[in-house]
Amino acid sequence: MDAREADAPGQVATTQGASGGRASKAPPCAMVIFGSSGDLTKRLLMPAIYNLAKAGLLNENFALCGVDRRDQSDDAFRDYLADGVRGFVSDTAMGGAAQPFDQKAWDFIAARMTHFSGDLTDPETYQNLAEHLKKLEEQHRTGGNVVFYLAVASSLFGPIIEQLGRAGLVTEENGHWRRAIIEKPFGTDLPSAKALNERVLKVLKEPQVYRMDHFLGKETVQNIMVLRFANAIFEPLWTRDHIDHVQITVAETVSVERRGSFYEQTGALRDMVPNHVFQLVSLVAMEPPNSFAADAVRTEKTKVLEAIMPLDEQDVRRNVVRGQYTSGTVRGKPVVAYREAEGVAADSTTETFVAMRLGIDNWRWAGVPFYLRTGKSMTKRTTEISILFKGVPFALFRNTPVDELTPNMLTLQLQPDEGVSLRFGAKKPGPEIELGAVKMEFRYKDYFNTAPSTGYETLIYDCMIGDAMLFQRADSVEAGWCVVQPILDLWKNDKTAPLEFYEAGSAGPEGSDNLLWRSGRSWRPID
Repeated sequence: MDAREADAPGQVATTQGASGGRASKAPPCAMVIFGSSGDLTKRLLMPAIYNLAKAGLLNENFALCGVDRRDQSDDAFRDYLADGVRGFVSDTAMGGAAQPFDQKAWDFIAARMTHFSGDLTDPETYQNLAEHLKKLEEQHRTGGNVVFYLAVASSLFGPIIEQLGRAGLVTEENGHWRRAIIEKPFGTDLPSAKALNERVLKVLKEPQVYRMDHFLGKETVQNIMVLRFANAIFEPLWTRDHIDHVQITVAETVSVERRGSFYEQTGALRDMVPNHVFQLVSLVAMEPPNSFAADAVRTEKTKVLEAIMPLDEQDVRRNVVRGQYTSGTVRGKPVVAYREAEGVAADSTTETFVAMRLGIDNWRWAGVPFYLRTGKSMTKRTTEISILFKGVPFALFRNTPVDELTPNMLTLQLQPDEGVSLRFGAKKPGPEIELGAVKMEFRYKDYFNTAPSTGYETLIYDCMIGDAMLFQRADSVEAGWCVVQPILDLWKNDKTAPLEFYEAGSAGPEGSDNLLWRSGRSWRPID
């Protein structure tokens, strides 16, 4: 199909760039996906590009090139990815009602889609790719602008970037731009993260590098800043004077299934904390930026990570809990113990759960503990942030002692049922003044017409328009790894470091509860 035969579909949704303002079409560009036949591309990236096309946000002068070792025709490549998009639009689990397949949007993409076969470790691949991109530029008038998306194993990040550099594919000249999106993980510890950043930045300038954490593409994650900085009722209370503590929970119901070999090298700490969880911490705790410009926001977020109080060995033993699930039942289905999963050592100490208590050493948050937990095979899939406020100082209502008053709590539910709720006290019906806790709730789906979304739409679009606010800088990546490095070191070097067990389908090990109980606090139930 010729590109001119498929007109750009009309806009079907109001979309904003990360830095605010009504979105317009992305500029002319080509997008090259390395690892284009992989699960990430089929399940998440291609549906996101489809949604952008459906919303009318892709330029008519757009081209898409998939690169991998598979030898297949352009038509076979299109059919393969079309199946993924059809499955996506009918999947209500992605957050929204099932939608009909938009043939016009798909035709727009398919007319601009090609497959390029090559060995990603072979320099000749990149020389040939350069010629292929020249042809795409001539055919689709992309202006020489290119987004390179590395949807590959992290071991290939450095080699691919270096090969792109040697082939002259990331050189910016004659007014065109070249950008690279790199998926997490950005290293496996602090030394490897520094080494990867150094390797990448020898080829690319920092403004060309877009380190992807898809968590930041979720609407409700972005809404944290809106909630804080666009509503005068919240920000004045967002301090140590009013907040008792903060809880962040990222719970998954899935087990490691057949990914045991991979997970043995990763674990819950590396997989979730330096990226997803710390991004939530930084959004909750950051100071108001002086503008909504990318570097202004990212600088304030990085300051938060740099202000997290360092952990010594005693802190790790006292304030960090490592857990691993045993056999149990999750959502009515039996789950084998982690140690019995395929590819997992029978005596494995790899954590599938981690909880910790952290402090932020600055004026706003001094003395306010942040409690974090994340794990697999838990009772319910949920990601939420709970801000628990300090109690009232005086028992004005005599029938309800002050220590029995439920503290106010603001909860930001990020998935699966996105929204915000506020718990506060109210009088129970009756002749006496007796108080009870009530909840005021806002849910996204009740106010906005949401279609299924992968969370990648905003991030891909922002890269195309050059807005890096929702992507991590090198200093932010390294600051996150710096916090968890003492934990990794202790667990690696001390074979007696505690490992607790929890039943699959539960809320985690007992030690997680003890983190809060010893100071008279408790986790918000995962319900």
